[in-house]
Amino acid sequence: MDRANKNKQEGLNNRENEYQILFEESPCYITVQNRDLKLLKYNREFEKIFAPEAGDYCFKAYKGRSERCPDCPVLKTFEDGQPHVSEEKAVTKDGIETYWLVKTSPIRNEKGEVVAAMEMSLDLTHIRFLEKEIERSEEKYRTVFNTIPHPVFVLDSDNLMILDCNDRVKALYGFEKEELLKKSFLTLFEPAQKAYASSRISSVSDIERVKQIRKTGRPFDASMHVASANYFGYKVLIVIASDITMRLIAEQHVIQAGKMAILGEMATGIAHELNQPLSVIKTASSFLSRKVIQRQAIDSDVLRTLTDEIDSHVDRASRIINHMREFGRKSEVIKERVQVNDVLRRAVDFFRQQLKLRGIEVVEELHRELPLVLAETNRLEQVFINLILNARDSIEERWEGRNHLAPLKRITLGTSLDEGMITVQITDTGTGVPEGLQDKIFEPFFTTKKIGKGTGLGLSISYGIVRDYDGTISVRSQEGEGATFIIQFPAAREV
Repeated sequence: MDRANKNKQEGLNNRENEYQILFEESPCYITVQNRDLKLLKYNREFEKIFAPEAGDYCFKAYKGRSERCPDCPVLKTFEDGQPHVSEEKAVTKDGIETYWLVKTSPIRNEKGEVVAAMEMSLDLTHIRFLEKEIERSEEKYRTVFNTIPHPVFVLDSDNLMILDCNDRVKALYGFEKEELLKKSFLTLFEPAQKAYASSRISSVSDIERVKQIRKTGRPFDASMHVASANYFGYKVLIVIASDITMRLIAEQHVIQAGKMAILGEMATGIAHELNQPLSVIKTASSFLSRKVIQRQAIDSDVLRTLTDEIDSHVDRASRIINHMREFGRKSEVIKERVQVNDVLRRAVDFFRQQLKLRGIEVVEELHRELPLVLAETNRLEQVFINLILNARDSIEERWEGRNHLAPLKRITLGTSLDEGMITVQITDTGTGVPEGLQDKIFEPFFTTKKIGKGTGLGLSISYGIVRDYDGTISVRSQEGEGATFIIQFPAAREV
């Protein structure tokens, strides 16, 4: 019996030691308090963080208070004998703001009376710190989001529904944020543009130019940058829109100014072109006038020939004037089905006689069954005229001061079709473009011509026009051996 009692006592001692170790080594704060909230016992973790003094009350040790907390979970446990939970906040002895989750439990005597309360606290400081960091990050994001000087939309990547937008949206579109949330982004586009916009945005592709609609129903031109991102765990598309209406107006003014410069360039050549039909008309009219004065009869065949000549040369002069009037008008960035060969011929007709007088041969190597492209005749003609004028000037610069033994002056116009791409090549036998400058010649105001010979806008304007029609323009050249400008457009789909 003594041995059994001894073994039982040893077991109790071992269990007590285990409980004491668990109490002391627990990673949370544990205290035992009486009804006055005086600390009867506490573990090592609590002592390390709060450094209580002998006889301290919990409110003094935890929070440095001189009186009880207004909503104390330990007092509630003494009142009803039930566990209670709360979240507390205090400053440690090191001045660090801490948070902890508190759970209390009653300690009863043999009669079942609550004689003490155990309080266990789990440190939430790191969690709360992260939450505050997230809040600050979200506030910073929201500030940046709303101060971006362009409208920004957050779209559902599956259906392009607007999930969020910044404050700049109202300034441009006229809608309040609440009016747009949960609505399709495509409602802001003109009907004819919706399919195109949907395809570009869904494929995360930027949009150079598209028509959108304000709340008032008034359309405007916009460009868009599209990017994919994660937004609170969702895959979304970020769209940054820009109103490019004023930019397009400015570009139109520059293009129009370029046309006026070209018309000025053409003045001499056009004067000569008009002089020929006028000379024929003058000769015929003088002949008729002389016959009338002398009261001489005119043979009917001669009269018919003269009137036919007058009629045909009036038509020729009218075509020249109409061509100039058509070229000089302002044109819009529209897309219509255009035959490149026809536009190229119209462009060279402006200068054919002028080039002939300067000894420059024009060779046409045009593909006979060329498909149509989506462009605008007037603007496309301006591109070709710019390149033909550059070719003329380059040839004349190379041959300046040379004798008749100099190589042939020639401009070659070529078109071809390859795998749905239409290529236009304008080749000259001029000075060529130095290798180091080939990447710069399409920049605004950059020119290789002598001072007073060019504005540096022709190729820049041409580059912009070609880009508007989904095309590309480049140059292949060897200095001193001429240059070839290469323009490519996608062929228009059959309708």
